[in-house]
Order: sequence, then structure tokens, then C-alpha cells
Amino acid sequence: MAKILVVDDEADLEALIKQKFRQKIREHHYEFVFASNGRHALEQLAEHADVDVVLSDINMPEMDGLTLLTRLAEDNVLLKSVIVSAYGDMENIRTAMNRGAFDFITKPVNFEDLDLTMEKTIRHVQQSRETIKAIKENNILRMYVDENVLKFMASREFESSLMANDTIVGTVAFIDICSFTTISENEPPDTVVKLLNNYFEVMVKEIIEQGGYVDKFIGDAIMAVFRGDFHLDRAIDACLAVRNQIEKLPSLHEHVDFTPRVSIGINSGEMISGNIGSSSLRRLDYTVIGDTVNTAQRLQSVASPGKIVINQAAYDIVKESFNCLKVGEFMLKNKSVPAVIYEVLD
Repeated sequence: MAKILVVDDEADLEALIKQKFRQKIREHHYEFVFASNGRHALEQLAEHADVDVVLSDINMPEMDGLTLLTRLAEDNVLLKSVIVSAYGDMENIRTAMNRGAFDFITKPVNFEDLDLTMEKTIRHVQQSRETIKAIKENNILRMYVDENVLKFMASREFESSLMANDTIVGTVAFIDICSFTTISENEPPDTVVKLLNNYFEVMVKEIIEQGGYVDKFIGDAIMAVFRGDFHLDRAIDACLAVRNQIEKLPSLHEHVDFTPRVSIGINSGEMISGNIGSSSLRRLDYTVIGDTVNTAQRLQSVASPGKIVINQAAYDIVKESFNCLKVGEFMLKNKSVPAVIYEVLD
């Protein structure tokens, strides 16, 4: 069960929250604690150390929400806050994010959106706590694990098992956020990272929805892999959904004009799958490599903003399922002959 602290001086908000989330409260999915201002919120947190998420207004007596954010960042590292305020201008959003807000929702509240935001924030908090727990358990491991087990973990046999690899058939999609460098050059680091993570959240949701997984985050791009039945079709469906969802997000206009868009390259074929890295450093990345992967990345490099491109081989497989437009021939890096490129429309 997630415990949520709601901080707002509006007297009727408590009743409204309890009404809108009554089913999840009955099912012990949510437990709410309420405070009327930032000072009262700190008192509530002293009594309820297991709070996962804080939902806070900005304009409140005694201690406002932005001041509360500063105090929370100092005293509660793992606690995440979502600002819920009628003051939804970019200055307040940036100030809140710079002070540690995880997300920002404007009033009047869309409770469906609020529910989704809370779920996302709770997952983030739980993952952070699990990571901290794993680190602590790893440090304790040497105190309690049999010495022979630890020796095996340092042995060549263990290294060999980590380095095992295989050849698989699947689809790789490279999804790049176009022109995001303009944001990183004009906004504070905290704003850049939070904004990028919000974009990634949208993209990852659609990838997982189609049975894919994120192989890695590369700067402001994602490399996703799809395996199993209809892996190419599912990859294209995921990328169409990613493009549509990203283009629904608001543009930025304060320091730089930026409209979020993606360019995507998709390729299918055989790949080598295995733990790539340094076994001596115990730093390995379970990933896929090979020409199929390289070609997907090169296809993305020739895709214009808002475009999804595939090659002739992929087009021949999906032409009866998707509406595609022939773009032309392009020379891809390290390829001796031009590649025929198609844009996936829908």
C-alpha cells in the first residue's frame, strides 16, 4: 500500500480526494494523510515516516509549496513530490523542478491524470528503495555468504557463464528525441534531466505495451529490442504509438522554442545477444550487437523529425499490414550499395 501526503489549504480537497479514490482506499492501494500547509506537512512526515509521495499546492499560508520542496530535498532523499497547483506557468514549473519536484499537475485537477501520475511516482520511489536495499544487501553479502560461494563468483567458471552469448532473430528500433541538445544548452541541468526522463517514460510505456524491452538509453535516444512472434510488426506499432504520444506533449517557448518530436529507424534480422563488457570489473551489459543493430541506428540517422523509416527487407515483410511511402535511396555508413528507404505512415 502506498502512503500519500496531500498538502493544500483548500478545506474541501480532503473530501474530494477521499471521494475520487474511495475504491483504492477501500482496497488498501492508497492511504492518504492530509496537511494544510508546508509546516503542517513537516509535522505529518515526522509522524508518518513511511510516506511515499507528497502532493503539494504552491500558494499556502505559513509555508508555501516551493519552500516545502526545499525542506523535503534536504531531509527526505527518497521521497518524491508532485506539485498540484493553479499556477501552471513555466516559471513556477521550472522553479518546482529545480527544487526537486518529480512532476507538476495544474488545477482544476484531472483525477484520472492525477492517478496515473501518482502510480508513476510511486513506482519510481519503490524502485529507488529497492536499489538502495540491493546495495545494502550486497555490502552485507560478504559478511554472511559462504567463502566457497564467493570464490566461485570470482572464478573463471563464473566469468565464462557471464560471458555466454547466443544468436537471436529480432527487431531493433532506435528512437531519438530530435534537437534535444537545444534544451540541454539553454536549461538548468535538473530541468534537462527531469524533462528527458519524462519523455523516456512516455516512450518506454509504449515499448513495453508491445512486448519490447529497452536495451539501453543512449544520451537522448532509446535502443529497443523486440523478439518473438511478429517482432517487426510489434516494433512498428510501438514506434507509431511513441511518435503519436510524444507529439501530443506541450512545446516549450521560454528560453528556446522546442517541440518534442522523434526520428526512428527500425531493422530486423540476426543479432548476437550476450553480456558485453569487462568481467574483471564486474561491469557487463546484456545487449545485442551486429550489423542488424548498426543498420537500425544508421536508418535512424537519415530519418527526419517525426519520421519512422525501414529498409526494403522490412518493407517486404510488413507492406500488407502498414501504409508505407517509398522515400528513395540513401547511402548508409559502411555500406557499399545504397539502401532503399521507406517511411512508415500508419
